[in-house]
Amino acid sequence: MNTAVFPSFLRPMHADETSKVDTLLRIAFDGPREAELVIKLREAGKMAGEMVLPLGDDLIGYYALSRMVLPKEWLCLAPVAIRPDWQRKNHGKRMIGQLVAWAEGSGQPVVVLGQPYFYECAGFSRERAAHLVTPYPNAYTMLAGGEGIPEAKLVYPKAFEGV
Repeated sequence: MNTAVFPSFLRPMHADETSKVDTLLRIAFDGPREAELVIKLREAGKMAGEMVLPLGDDLIGYYALSRMVLPKEWLCLAPVAIRPDWQRKNHGKRMIGQLVAWAEGSGQPVVVLGQPYFYECAGFSRERAAHLVTPYPNAYTMLAGGEGIPEAKLVYPKAFEGV
């Protein structure tokens, strides 16, 4: 089997892959906004982790976890990207499913703002996020990890302002 045509397993981003991530984000989102968000999160020291889905020497998938301002121990998932020519092949669902399994297993709360169908299929819950106070639409706010149905005010890192 020629493994160069199949994505490798999800892994932490290497320090020398920032330009590849930047390119992937600009292509996946058809513009610079998400790439600029990632740069701001890195510069502010708010990045908790960055994961990539490699394909040979290229990257076809990415997600970032940043530290919430409040609740302090929570993480925020954003952005999530799959290169357009690799979308609709379950790579994004697999990536996020692995993250949800980690969040559930570790008890680490992770909040995401996004398309409910995609994130709920990967394991996030709108029901568990129902009592969160957020500056973004509650209908698109979901939670994985932690316990129960928490009541909390979400304060995102400053880098999210204007996004």
